[in-house]
Amino acid sequence: MTDEPTFETAQRELDGIVERLESGQASLDEAIQLWERGEELYRFCLSKLDAAHGRIEELARTTGAAPGDER
Repeated sequence: MTDEPTFETAQRELDGIVERLESGQASLDEAIQLWERGEELYRFCLSKLDAAHGRIEELARTTGAAPGDER
C-alpha cells in the first residue's frame, strides 16, 4: 500500500496552505515551509490531472468519441 495522498486530499491541504499564507499570520520561516509544501502539492495535483486527461483521451480514442462529444 502507498502513502501517496489522493488528489482530493492534496487539494484540500493545498487550499489550507493558501488560506494560511493569505491570512498573513504565518512567520517568515513558517511561510517558507508552507510555500515549499504548497509547491509539492501543486506539482502532485498537476501530475494527477495530466494523467487523468491522458486516460480520458485514450478512452475517447478507443471508443471513437472525442472528449466533450455529446451522444
